[in-house]
Amino acid sequence: MKKKKVSARKTSAAAKKTAALRPASRVALQGTVQKGKTRKGELRHVPWSSVAVEALNPLLGLHFVVGQNIMLARVLLKKGCVVPEHSHPNEQVTFIAEGALKFRIDGKEIIVNSGEVLTIPPNMPHSAEALEDTVDFDVFNPPRADWINKTNNYLR
Repeated sequence: MKKKKVSARKTSAAAKKTAALRPASRVALQGTVQKGKTRKGELRHVPWSSVAVEALNPLLGLHFVVGQNIMLARVLLKKGCVVPEHSHPNEQVTFIAEGALKFRIDGKEIIVNSGEVLTIPPNMPHSAEALEDTVDFDVFNPPRADWINKTNNYLR
């Protein structure tokens, strides 16, 4: 059997047509959470620039995108920012894109530098301090209800 070749032009045109049909409300963070629940099985393309950064305090900014079972957060920390000790039932994977964070977990200090990853099991108490201006990406499973509902008072 001969395989049919799909031209890049057709693929690109189809992608543009699909993007044109997608409502703007599905692109931005707004509309991803309804009464604390995420939409099921929805495909979305979200530019970070379309998600407003929430200033939780003068040294800490946060914005996030919620999927069906996971959350991706972009956390912006100024040097000296301290995230107080806390725990949550969510598994957490932290990737440091820029800067460095010093974590205190299970009686240990762990410095996570740019390009490094830290995994934190559910319900494990931890705190962090920004050793320099830092861009941190955190993945949570399941999504953090306290962040979605803005009840994360320990950060404010």
